[in-house]
Amino acid sequence: MNTPVRILILAALAVVVAVAVVLKPRQSPDEPAAVSAIAAANLPKLLDLGADKCVPCKMMKPILDDLKANYADRFITEFIDVWKNPAAGKQHGVEIIPTQIFFDADGKERFRHIGFYGKEDILGKWRELGVAVGADGGAAIAREAPVAPDVRPREQVCFLCDGDVNPQKRTVVKGDTEQRILCSPHCYFIYFSSIVGAEPKIEDAKVSVADWAAGGLIPAAGATYLYGLDAQGRPTIKAFADKAAAAKEQQASAGNVVTWDVLRGKELATRCAFCDRAVYPEDACAVKFGATRGYGCCTHCSLGVAARLKQDIEVEAKDGLTGEVIRVKTLDGQIAALEPATAVAWFAQKKNAEGQWVSAGCFKQGFFVDQTNLQKWLDSRPAMTGRQITIAQALADKMKLSPEQIAKACKLGECK
Repeated sequence: MNTPVRILILAALAVVVAVAVVLKPRQSPDEPAAVSAIAAANLPKLLDLGADKCVPCKMMKPILDDLKANYADRFITEFIDVWKNPAAGKQHGVEIIPTQIFFDADGKERFRHIGFYGKEDILGKWRELGVAVGADGGAAIAREAPVAPDVRPREQVCFLCDGDVNPQKRTVVKGDTEQRILCSPHCYFIYFSSIVGAEPKIEDAKVSVADWAAGGLIPAAGATYLYGLDAQGRPTIKAFADKAAAAKEQQASAGNVVTWDVLRGKELATRCAFCDRAVYPEDACAVKFGATRGYGCCTHCSLGVAARLKQDIEVEAKDGLTGEVIRVKTLDGQIAALEPATAVAWFAQKKNAEGQWVSAGCFKQGFFVDQTNLQKWLDSRPAMTGRQITIAQALADKMKLSPEQIAKACKLGECK
């Protein structure tokens, strides 16, 4: 072959090779070369073995996508469909899906979990394993001491809800050694429903209410009440020494004239599905469990319904500052969905006589769409103490309770 022909052939071959290189498809991030590059970063790995059509696996997908997007520099997140790739399931000894396996940077298995696994629980496990995943949403707010003391006189502060006492609604419960002042008959019925084994006749004898028209205290059981509704649909209760005074007020402000027994039935008709305390639906969190709908008297108690009933639940709560809706879904005792994802919980606490931190009560707990709203809410409550926690942690705290602890939840002198 002469030289010019040889040169033409070699040139043609070079063009073919160049075209082949140009036309060769690029590897996607999921292909072996990219996986090897990630592995070379010497990162630990979360391997989720499930299936595209398995219900709890589908609920894992947005969590895995979130972890891939936001924690790729901390750990690798990988999903394998074992229905499409049964060899992988066999290799890792998977019997139930989804199964999550945590590997350290050397590829050694450190922990495995079976079933749905929430984002906060996954991050919590990484922290336990020594992986610095940081605090989601930045540094949490903690207030161990009041910014300013509560200087209100004791008789002007409701024993139960810590609200201001209106003299016209003042309700007093006499005890053996002290009297407890409440801001309204409604708070009394919450108080009553918090007493273990409470007997109505015995407790009735201890209660006095303010006469709306004349002032002064009168026995609650013998009073007449004007029962109405405010603009938000919440009941309004006015007590009177006699029926004529109640009827006169009825002409001016409407409502129904009722006896103490009728009022009791109204007030105790709706209860918290966790702690069984009396609650107004307008103040409560809506809770769906199965085909049933109920209420949680506060945000934390609403999550407690999952622990009490051992069921998955859906909660619709309101931001403590703005009233914006916050939705929570649970699966197997963990957070399956949270809207908005930035929502946080406030766990109000106080020190007891022994100096231990304990819950400050249902009235001081709350959910907020973000930390900014929580901070604004706290700014208007300088005497408040407690700490910010994730909603996943609030649920986990309730799921740890024993049946005995749940039975005593929110009960006076019993709740721990």
